[in-house]
Amino acid sequence: MAAVDLRIGDRIGLRKAHPCGSREWRVTRIGADIGLVCEGCGHRILMDRLDVERRFTAHLERGPQAAT
Repeated sequence: MAAVDLRIGDRIGLRKAHPCGSREWRVTRIGADIGLVCEGCGHRILMDRLDVERRFTAHLERGPQAAT
């Protein structure tokens, strides 16, 4: 399985819904852990990169391209 290309500001869909019912998340931090904010209720979580890649379903909206 290839690594998922994530950027800060991406809106992504995850397989399992948050208790509020939303499956959409905004990426706020990239590293060993991925910072996510629920688009439904605003709850913030840190999730292990492997878990995010396993639960990832689609990019709903891409964040800005990183400057090189």
